[in-house]
Amino acid sequence: MPRTVTPAPAGSAASPSPSSGSAVRLRTPRRRHSPGRPRRSVLLTVLTGLVLIYSLVPLVWLAISATKTQEGLSRSFGLWFDGDFALFDNITETFTYDDGVFTRWLLNTLLYVVVGAGGATFLAVLGGYALAKFDFPGRRAVFAVVIGAVAVPGTALAVPTFLMFSNMGLTNTPWAVIIPSLISPFGLYLMWVFASEAIPTELMEAARIDGAGEVRTFFQVALPLLAPGIVTVSLFTMVATWNNYFLPLIMIKDPDWYPLTLGLNSWNAQAATAGGQPVFHLVVTGSLITIVPLIAAFLLLQKYWQSGLAAGSVKE
Repeated sequence: MPRTVTPAPAGSAASPSPSSGSAVRLRTPRRRHSPGRPRRSVLLTVLTGLVLIYSLVPLVWLAISATKTQEGLSRSFGLWFDGDFALFDNITETFTYDDGVFTRWLLNTLLYVVVGAGGATFLAVLGGYALAKFDFPGRRAVFAVVIGAVAVPGTALAVPTFLMFSNMGLTNTPWAVIIPSLISPFGLYLMWVFASEAIPTELMEAARIDGAGEVRTFFQVALPLLAPGIVTVSLFTMVATWNNYFLPLIMIKDPDWYPLTLGLNSWNAQAATAGGQPVFHLVVTGSLITIVPLIAAFLLLQKYWQSGLAAGSVKE
């Protein structure tokens, strides 16, 4: 039975003949970047790896050195263990050396963090909420002052602060460290930005219509929505107060009120004094104990402060 050949439509390309010997080229479609998949960058991966190594090497050195004795610190390689594993002995000696003064320094640091950093967070939450949700005369002037305070380094205010506290008779007391720690311009600015995005104005108006006062609206409506920002600000202020060195250095002369930073520095400088006993193994072990609470706080609260840092980055 004869086959019927259907002619090709006009304008269509003719199929190549197998006898012509020319290969058919198929055009490979271009891969489009999927929005859900991050792009791979070799340069960015290398740079991130270098930053990671730069950040972890000091921690690895600190953890390894804390397992060595005083003699083992000088006779062994810094990034490898010594023959004697003395971590638990070093921890015990750190807390018992010099009548257990390290415990006193640890309690002092906790006092400065709880009262100073906690108060700074509370004041930043109150100020940021008020600046974000209330309109009052001088609001732009306050914004300029806050931005200017963020740009001023703390060391530039150290000498005027010392002279002011000296005239008031507060030097060499815990208040000389706690009161300056209550002011956190960056925390205030961060809470200002976060409160502007996290608290809907309609929700506050609904609470007021239901008869809630401003205090009740703040504590029952606004405060739960500000939780990620509060955690972020508290972490920043806690780290700044925990690692504070220069302010206690000029304010406090009594070793009983030293924070951990000054106490460990006095142990480190002990070897340079006449007849002083070098205790570098205790300095290293004390430094390792000092950073453990900070690492634990970041690991336990990371889901809150990460969402707080991302607040306001996407406009809906």
